[in-house]
Amino acid sequence: MADNKNKGMFASILGLPNDDPKKTIIVAFLLCLVCSVLVSTSAVMFKPLQVANKQADIKKNILAVTGLLNESSDVNTLFEQFEVKIIDLETGEYSDIDPDTYDQKKAADDPAQSIQLSQQQDIANIARRAKFAKVYLLKDGNNLKQVVLPVHGYGLWSTLYGFVSIESDFNTIGGLQFYSHAETPGLGGEVDNPKWRKQWQGKKAFNDSGELKIEVIRGHVDFQVAGAEHQVDGLSGATLTSRGVSNLVNFWLGNDGFGPYLKKMSEAEK
Repeated sequence: MADNKNKGMFASILGLPNDDPKKTIIVAFLLCLVCSVLVSTSAVMFKPLQVANKQADIKKNILAVTGLLNESSDVNTLFEQFEVKIIDLETGEYSDIDPDTYDQKKAADDPAQSIQLSQQQDIANIARRAKFAKVYLLKDGNNLKQVVLPVHGYGLWSTLYGFVSIESDFNTIGGLQFYSHAETPGLGGEVDNPKWRKQWQGKKAFNDSGELKIEVIRGHVDFQVAGAEHQVDGLSGATLTSRGVSNLVNFWLGNDGFGPYLKKMSEAEK
């Protein structure tokens, strides 16, 4: 009886003239309903795949910043050379938090898991900083070769997310790689240019007194001038992006970022 009633109702709707407002509204509503169900179902079904792809992309960027990315090799196999740990940024000590479940971005948005940065501290323009952070230790057996640190900060139009790798002396930069940003293509977007990224390799973050000196300068580095080992060429036509990159690297390698960890590890190596 109910089926006959429903069929009659649909028949009466379909029987309305195409320019009838009631028919237009009902058809539009049903179309939106069907589309929303399809979109929601697809989002749920493909979420595991999206998460897996995101994790694979992160691994690729970590491999790239350490010079290990090889398109002919399996990413997961290459990534087995890394040991992932969580550190307390205030003390530089390792934490027992499970790195597989820790989300640093979410933690930074949670007042209970982050700190509010003062204007003086916040040179990277990130507002809040998580209390704990992941580090990726590249090892050869028991020997540490590089440590990869996640970094982020504001450029001209966007927050740049990436990684900086530090050699086992905890001073020499192995590389800088960004995996997410919305800087202007051809200008600030040149942070992705392999030639510019290569300039970071071998640069010294700290001077002999332990002072943080790494910076992106305006123009080109003069290798005849003292301090050139701490300098990287600025991006042509992208002064604000260059300054943003310089600031974010200084923040995360400084005392409010990974500085206490780098200092502790450097002292342990002596």
